[in-house]
Amino acid sequence: MILNCMIVDDDEMSRLLVSKFVKETDFLNLSHVLEDTLEAQNILINEKHNDVDLVFLDIEMPEMSGLELAKKLQNTYPIIFITSKKDYAIEAFEGDVLDYLVKPIEYPRFVKAATKAKEHREKELLLAEQEDHIFVKSDSRFVRIPYQDLFFVEALADYVIFNTVKGKFIVHHTMKGIEKRLPISMFSRVHRSYIINRSKINQIEDFNISITDKIIPIGASYKEEFLKRINML
Repeated sequence: MILNCMIVDDDEMSRLLVSKFVKETDFLNLSHVLEDTLEAQNILINEKHNDVDLVFLDIEMPEMSGLELAKKLQNTYPIIFITSKKDYAIEAFEGDVLDYLVKPIEYPRFVKAATKAKEHREKELLLAEQEDHIFVKSDSRFVRIPYQDLFFVEALADYVIFNTVKGKFIVHHTMKGIEKRLPISMFSRVHRSYIINRSKINQIEDFNISITDKIIPIGASYKEEFLKRINML
């Protein structure tokens, strides 16, 4: 399992150090390094199809603090706070973040926090594997969709479309949120805009997947993980 990480810190040395630690940790991948919370907010809230799994967020930031950004994110993303003040620890945990790191950060403590994030994600995946269906709110009703009836999920602006045996259901949600709810034993994220049921694949040609009459591209950043999960000779 690889977690895509965003680092948000206005201190250059801190950004460089955390970036180094991420690169030295085999289950982490560095996807964003930012120096202000407003840019981070734009990606995490407004770009509905980003691939961030974990945020390392400095608390003491100009314009908008890390605590303020965390409140805006409303627990959508797991957060590990970075701070130079131990006094922030209590407030950080009241905000339901995973952990906090006090500067100067040492690698063993960093790995402990990152491992907690990995275990958190593994727990989410385990819970998803225990179900065989998902309920989605479409219009004013909740629709039960058995996983075996779901072909693929497609992003559409601030919505996602569940393409199923019984038709399409449009839901106000994010791809990141849906990906967390579906079992990886059956489903794969193959593109920023697509999650597919691997059992529904008709064929794969030139890194395009055919499901029913739909041709779905495989994104470069998803290709390696997807190929690991299909039974190929």
